[in-house]
Amino acid sequence: MIAAAVAMARRAWLVALILGCWQALSHWRVLDPLFFPAPTTLLATLAALTASGEIGHQVMCTLERTAVGFGLGVLWGTLASVILSLSAVLRRASEPLVAALYSTPRLTLLPMVMLVVGVNDFARVLLVALGTALLMMIQVSDAIRAVNKDYVDMAVNYGASRIMVIRKVYLPACLPQIFTALRLAFSRALVLTISVELLNSNDGLGSMILSAWQTFAIEKLYVSIALAGALGLVFQWLFHQLERRMAPWKDQAA
Repeated sequence: MIAAAVAMARRAWLVALILGCWQALSHWRVLDPLFFPAPTTLLATLAALTASGEIGHQVMCTLERTAVGFGLGVLWGTLASVILSLSAVLRRASEPLVAALYSTPRLTLLPMVMLVVGVNDFARVLLVALGTALLMMIQVSDAIRAVNKDYVDMAVNYGASRIMVIRKVYLPACLPQIFTALRLAFSRALVLTISVELLNSNDGLGSMILSAWQTFAIEKLYVSIALAGALGLVFQWLFHQLERRMAPWKDQAA
């Protein structure tokens, strides 16, 4: 317990220092409280919004879109990576298309997606899924290609079936990079979800941020942005904990 507290203090001291300085400078009017409300004021705003139920509703709307888009994107991207890894010809042919789509800002595709599927929530989720799938496709394909072929040949020479080779060679070798891809993909999915909500949505954290900006509700604006960052931080930690359980050899190798 003491060790955990010490580790947390080592990570949190900079944030605590920034918040403390912010509080003091706002209290002494060095920072204009109109544009830089004190952290205690923001906590009071967070408590009020939580008590009213607005925070819970907006966060759940964002998480629902993020989860569905992330899940679809991981599924599509992983399946595409496996298929492309089986055919060098198909992989080389698809690389320019994947590179072009990956380099294109996702939000510029929103009008096209809405033109095809309509102006609805599915269009927003589909854009999130597309961004996630492209990242997963690139990362998982690289992980599969990076597997040492000597290990594969050795397993085959000892009589391992294709399924055994996948389970005992490819999967352990690819898992660390796959978890890295999952962390990056979830962050991408969350950013895309909030960005889409900023442009075209009546609910979610992005809509809440836009509404706060339009009505000059500065405390609400800060709280909304802080919540978006907190969500990303929490899920990054959850993915890291899952990785430590499912791929403990990564930390041992490091």
